Amino acid sequence: MTRRAVGICLGIILAASTQLLSAVRTLDDASTLIHQALEAQGGEQKLRSIQNTHWNFVGYRNEIEESERPEGPYIAEFDQTDEIHDFENFRYLSVTSADVYPVFRFTRGILVTKGTVFRIMNSKKLAGPSEYLQVVHERLALSPERLLLTAADARDLHREPDTMLQSVPQNVLRFDLDGFPVRIFLNAHTHLPTAVDYGGPSAHTGFWAYLGDITLRTWYSSWWLAKGGIHLPMQWNIEGNGLPDQMVVVKRLRLNEGIREEQFAIPPDIEHQPHPKSVSPEDVPFGGPGNSPEEIAPGVILLPGPWNVTLIRQRDGIVVLEAPISSTYSTKVIAEARRLFPGQRIKAVISTSDSWPHLAGIRQFVAEQIPIYALNLNHAILTRIVDSPHISRPDDLQRTQRKPDVHLISEKAVIGSGENRLELFSIRGETTERQMMVYLPEQKLLYGSDAFQRNPDGTYNLPQTVTELMDAVNREHLNVRKYFMMHIKLSSWSDLQGVISDAISKDSPNAVE
Repeated sequence: MTRRAVGICLGIILAASTQLLSAVRTLDDASTLIHQALEAQGGEQKLRSIQNTHWNFVGYRNEIEESERPEGPYIAEFDQTDEIHDFENFRYLSVTSADVYPVFRFTRGILVTKGTVFRIMNSKKLAGPSEYLQVVHERLALSPERLLLTAADARDLHREPDTMLQSVPQNVLRFDLDGFPVRIFLNAHTHLPTAVDYGGPSAHTGFWAYLGDITLRTWYSSWWLAKGGIHLPMQWNIEGNGLPDQMVVVKRLRLNEGIREEQFAIPPDIEHQPHPKSVSPEDVPFGGPGNSPEEIAPGVILLPGPWNVTLIRQRDGIVVLEAPISSTYSTKVIAEARRLFPGQRIKAVISTSDSWPHLAGIRQFVAEQIPIYALNLNHAILTRIVDSPHISRPDDLQRTQRKPDVHLISEKAVIGSGENRLELFSIRGETTERQMMVYLPEQKLLYGSDAFQRNPDGTYNLPQTVTELMDAVNREHLNVRKYFMMHIKLSSWSDLQGVISDAISKDSPNAVE
């Protein structure tokens, strides 16, 4: 072997040895850091001795998906939550009583027992999707009383470069959970967790799913010396991709107390119910039982469902009104448009609001190169949706990387001609400033976006926005006979005057009882 060959071999061996030593050092560093953190939280043995925890939280959730402005301030949902983590038997119960003042109140929850998921809706238990078993597994594994143990047990735990958070130096540990990275930021002085990042299935529930690849960051603060010498955070602040999602504080914490078995009891009539397949907005079925297409005016087809979509036939193609809930749902809408109007092109889609049910499916229209009409004030949130990466679950736009053709509306705009000509106007209300109404002058028909909804008893939930829509109609001198909305079927315009009369005749709001 020549000297040069020997030198190359020695160089390779030296480089490999350096990498190996670096990896060993990283593992040693990670092991040291995790054991320092476990000791700071009370000790590994004490944490492993926790069989169950019972949390009582109070806090709020920012309804980013429903708020008037994408950058806030946000509509607040005030929550009180009772949550049990039963590590010994892999059982979980979380029940939240939520108030959105002054409009409505509801209860939601999740129960996992005997390897089965049940949902709780307003005190009723229903069969839940099996995918939530993984969500609950992650919730338990990353809860603050278990987080460091999960990290210590991970085979791939390693140290990443230090960083600064809250002007304090942080040691960073990383491991994978269900194929997604978990990062724990440890205060370099106290060794307690400052924050934890995770972007797996539990981070993609609810409306977060439409934003694609999400990282939820949970900040811990207000640490407390709890029973048995265990330290736990009493305040949790949660962000999704930097957006402020939720804040909870602990009212009461009980460790290793007896669990009342009736809390995990399942009524016999639902114990063997079939379980829905998915919780993802991407898998929401199109329309719904008994929701057949309805022609509400010549060439105007309402596709009813949890989120109404409307197809409007014009001389040179079809206009789709709204792109709700997900790319997959929009795929179904587009397929239905082509089924009902074979051979006709889809010339445009109109999104009338910044609320996620109106535009969460806009990416599919971009992927199919269908022009988008939206209010100019919603440019930022449209850009956020279109640009959001969907690498972990690619949709058609992620695969095609096409650019959007967006028409931003600030003043009156017209789409098409003839009997189904569409006129677009900003509502410009105080609460509805980011909503747009669509008027069919030949039909004297108005689509009012989602300014308000009708309650089951026939009343309306937001008289303020009823006035804003009526004011906009008067301002533009529109002659409206009938109207419909995302959640309101075809109705008489004259009905709304009674809403105003009722609202101004009594003290309101009366909050929710």
